[in-house]
Amino acid sequence: MHMHFEAMIKLLIAMLFGLFIGIDRQLKQKPLGIRTSMVISIASCLVTIVSIRAFDKFSGPEHPNMDPMRLAAQIVSGIGFLGAGVILRRGGDAISGLTSAALIWTASGIGIAVGAGFYIEAAIAVVLLIFAVNVVPWLIRAIGPQKLNNQDVSVRIVMADMEGMPEVIRKIENRTCRTKGERKRKFHERIIRRMKIKDLEDGRQMIDMVLSASHRDFATEIYYDLKGIENITNVEVEQL
Repeated sequence: MHMHFEAMIKLLIAMLFGLFIGIDRQLKQKPLGIRTSMVISIASCLVTIVSIRAFDKFSGPEHPNMDPMRLAAQIVSGIGFLGAGVILRRGGDAISGLTSAALIWTASGIGIAVGAGFYIEAAIAVVLLIFAVNVVPWLIRAIGPQKLNNQDVSVRIVMADMEGMPEVIRKIENRTCRTKGERKRKFHERIIRRMKIKDLEDGRQMIDMVLSASHRDFATEIYYDLKGIENITNVEVEQL
């Protein structure tokens, strides 16, 4: 029982440290977010616990050179290529599928733990993973700072007149999303994180940008809001 309690403490500490790393990266608007970092930390801790205890459990005088984790190490390495297949780069530093890739890799770690007979440790890891992926993000949305709740939105607009571009950019930056509540209304600012301007063959200009907006700011609201700005002829919006 003491060993199980120690494993639970280790996994909890790993999740906590992963949470700290994820908050730091998300505050800086980097691809590695809170869920991904917690998933990786928990899985790494689990595989390490299994590796340490498997030696004591399976090796002995009759098998002095036995390495029960040799095949498991190859599983962890090989599954990384499978996880890489679900990671998509959408342009710039916009990346999706990191959490899914981490969960694929974590599933292999849980399988190794179960195969080695560490059932309780694997069960604790599964509970913590579900908590990290589902409950923690909900808590952050409910009580966390607004910056942690922002989402990236890819916007592509076509300008009818190049001279009106500075005014359009100012209007986009000053636009806000209004969240209606029973007692109060919150205004969430939209921030342009990245912008690229391209000349079209017909003389018009196309602007590709990434907006940082509130998670309550839907793509349809951004679309109709930008569509109403004068001098914008075409609008394309995609949530990253």
